[in-house]
Amino acid sequence: MYLSRFLSIHALWVTVSSVMQPYPLVWGHYDVCKTQIYTEEGKVWDYMACQPESTDMTKYLKVKLDPPDITCGDPPETFCAMGNPYMCNNECDASTPELAHPPELMFDFEGRHPSTFWQSATWKEYPKPLQVNITLSWSKTIELTDNIVITFESGRPDQMILEKSLDYGRTWQPYQYYATDCLDAFHMDPKSVKDLSQHTVLEIICTEEYSTGYMTNSKIIHFEIKDRFAFFAGPWLRNMASLYGQLDTTKKLRDFFTVTDLRIRLLRPAVGEIFVDELHLARYFYAISDIKVHGRCKCNLHATVCVYDNSKLTCECEHNTTGPDCGKCKKNYQGRPWSPGSYLPIPKGTANTCIPSISSIGNLPKFNRIWPNISSLEVSNPKQVAPKLALSTVSSVQVANHKRANVCDNELLHCQNGGTCHNNVRCLCPAAYTGILCEKLRCEEAGSCGSDSGQGAPPPGSPALLLLAAVLGTASPLLF
Repeated sequence: MYLSRFLSIHALWVTVSSVMQPYPLVWGHYDVCKTQIYTEEGKVWDYMACQPESTDMTKYLKVKLDPPDITCGDPPETFCAMGNPYMCNNECDASTPELAHPPELMFDFEGRHPSTFWQSATWKEYPKPLQVNITLSWSKTIELTDNIVITFESGRPDQMILEKSLDYGRTWQPYQYYATDCLDAFHMDPKSVKDLSQHTVLEIICTEEYSTGYMTNSKIIHFEIKDRFAFFAGPWLRNMASLYGQLDTTKKLRDFFTVTDLRIRLLRPAVGEIFVDELHLARYFYAISDIKVHGRCKCNLHATVCVYDNSKLTCECEHNTTGPDCGKCKKNYQGRPWSPGSYLPIPKGTANTCIPSISSIGNLPKFNRIWPNISSLEVSNPKQVAPKLALSTVSSVQVANHKRANVCDNELLHCQNGGTCHNNVRCLCPAAYTGILCEKLRCEEAGSCGSDSGQGAPPPGSPALLLLAAVLGTASPLLF
């Protein structure tokens, strides 16, 4: 009896848990930039890709309305209920706090009754269009992590466009169109996110799903971020590794979820009928009680903390990087070009740490001959110089002291013939070459460099060598 009761309770708990947590509360990756580890050379830093936590970004935005005098209450005016044009006992008066509806009420704490909301002036100048632009600015690049949710106190607009900017409002591009009739309003066939796929996830669509006039239970408009994530991570976002891999390798996908500003363009208020009732224009207006935007500061995977100081968001950069988005190497740490961190390999990623400049290290001491170890590379065909990569066998040499001898670098001691400098201690040479700096043809040592040996030099910019350099560059980051 007790066992059956336990099993029943367990089954109920599993069911409730699955309903209450359709999405993981915390993605659980990249919350540490570095940690200390012990090696043969002692205690050293192990660097990892890292990013700030996702949070409610409306706490840090600035809002701007255009036209600036579109908010109701100056002069005071009466407005009517959408569902009943004869119920006109509501007043908006900017000079009276209890009757005012300023823009900041779109971002205050919700849950109070009656709810607080921003409201526009009514459509008293019909047939002139009643249009409003609401611009949300962060003065910082942010990455969206959850749905954008707009809750209307009035009816949802008949026509609306959500736009984004990546250059602080200088240029704009549409995110999504909303209309009661997409074909009539925007000359677009109606779609929903469910009609998209991995291959069309970046398509800009017009949806009629959120533009159905006034209903007490239908006040919300979504821009679905998580549904787009789900094309890569699965319906419950369980496979975040797949999503991170796509974000890491597809710049257009990464940029799609990145913004500096959002703009809500309200083009036509909820009418509810085919024709506007010109005798009761006080029933037509916009009113928004809440806007939710969840995201994180974009720090290029070089920071876990984003501070808000002097009304400005700034990444606290790690990995010897600097800038608002950790977008460049610090002075004296420009030993190789800056690069963003990488989500790969899961779960620690690759830090792509900025390394000291040659000039900051000083004169390089002499070094003993250290021959490169390329046992981790296999060549499937001697006539092809495209190596197979066995990343699991690449030696993890860690540089704990920058004054030790350098065999190679990216400034003075270049690996030749397409070789790749690995942690400054050896060159990883293509299969056809050998030597400390990959300066010798391997066939010369064997005395078999005939015209038919198939070991000629590969083209300097061959895709195979570029791929090798890219993969090995991210396989084992430098440690300081």
